[in-house]
Amino acid sequence: MAANIGTSVETSSGTGTLGGGRKPELDLAGADWLSSSQGVGDVQIAFVEGYIAMRDGRQPEGPVLVFTPAEWRAFVLGARDGEFDLT
Repeated sequence: MAANIGTSVETSSGTGTLGGGRKPELDLAGADWLSSSQGVGDVQIAFVEGYIAMRDGRQPEGPVLVFTPAEWRAFVLGARDGEFDLT
């Protein structure tokens, strides 16, 4: 779902979430978006209202993925283990 800076975003229909519940609408207007420490990555994350939001820094007005802390942990651990390595 597309997100515009300064608007609330409906983040999930609730299907397929680890908690099985519906995620609330988040106001991303005041989100502090963080980039990688090297400054070369295009992925940005923000910690908002107990959730983790992720977007493409080259398209900040584009879609935003929202994770619960458990979903974020599973994603980060999977990335560290190479689950998403396409090489």
